[in-house]
Amino acid sequence: MPDAQPSEESRQAWVVVWACFIALAVIFGVSYSFAAFFASLSAQFDAQRADVSLVFGLCGLVYFIGGAGAGVLADRFGPAIVCSAGMLCIAGGLLVSSLATSMAAIYAAYGVGIGIGIALVYTPSIACVQPWFTRRRGLAAGIASAGIGAGTVVVPLAATALIAALQWRGAMQALAGFVLLAGVGATLLLKRAPSATGGRGRAVAGHTLRQALGTPQFRWMYAMAVLAAPGMFIPFAHVSAAARDLGVADARAVGLVGLIGIGSLTGRFVIGALADRIGRPLTLALAQASMGLSYLVWYAADGWLAMAVFSLWMGLSYGGIVSLMPALCMDLFGARAVSAIIGTLYTGAAFGNLLGPWVAGAVFDAQRSYAPVIWGCLALSALATVATARLIGPPPPPASPIPA
Repeated sequence: MPDAQPSEESRQAWVVVWACFIALAVIFGVSYSFAAFFASLSAQFDAQRADVSLVFGLCGLVYFIGGAGAGVLADRFGPAIVCSAGMLCIAGGLLVSSLATSMAAIYAAYGVGIGIGIALVYTPSIACVQPWFTRRRGLAAGIASAGIGAGTVVVPLAATALIAALQWRGAMQALAGFVLLAGVGATLLLKRAPSATGGRGRAVAGHTLRQALGTPQFRWMYAMAVLAAPGMFIPFAHVSAAARDLGVADARAVGLVGLIGIGSLTGRFVIGALADRIGRPLTLALAQASMGLSYLVWYAADGWLAMAVFSLWMGLSYGGIVSLMPALCMDLFGARAVSAIIGTLYTGAAFGNLLGPWVAGAVFDAQRSYAPVIWGCLALSALATVATARLIGPPPPPASPIPA
């Protein structure tokens, strides 16, 4: 493929990487800012932790399930249109949430509305990056997905400051304006790579969605996504509340979500560099094992420092996992239907994202302890490691290309 290297190294390819970085920072900054709104929503609507946690879980359920459809839409209409529509949904969800008078309205606007918006941005934007690169795909995927970590560091802390200045309703309205300016500005720059669109006389290589679903590699990746999801998402909803239970002040407790983001940023580059040396499947298995082991620190935590160590360690593992999954999909299945394949894979995390935070809240409400939750996450991470290890080996045979 004589034109592969120029497109791989082109300026447009790196514009797409950084546009994806900003888009992911916006959507996950908003998503994980939920930790900053947790106490306000609980007080405003006199809600239990399980009830408030369900908002975060519902949002995750919607965006993971919706990612499959969003991937199909992006393969057909292009990522810029689909992702920009998603940003508009997120801004609208924040505005409607700011006017809510009941938890039911928060479920609908924040849980469902923002969830739909994230679905329309997440899969199409991250899948858009992979076909632009071959030799430096791991680096590009790490930089792009580092937007998740950057958003997790900055936006929840900004939301905390906005809540202090404007109350929670005004803070949501300010975030909506941020989404419209930064989010839509970034998504309009997303463009499909020539290798993902084909052209006159050219073919698009790789598996169709149906072909990918028939491979054992996809089935093991899907099992990994299902098993790993609770351990990946429970801390985003509960780590701040757990720290408050230990006597940590509110701002420092919310800051733990930012530390997860800092760990995630580090993980995307450190683990990405390791993957270039020993291979993505083995690195992904090690990151899954690391995720489970980090929960031992939470179990033994007695103050802010230990919770900070857990947040950084968990974030590093999480960042590596999230950055490696799309790149590994591209390695295994090619560009032909990469958005749809990644989106379908992400549906495996949907119910873990929904039920994990909600079950964790219900367990705490019943037992006043997170200990059973911690051991459950550790066990599920061990099983996810086993599933990931099954990916170590030769990739599936290449599918025949189809004319563009």
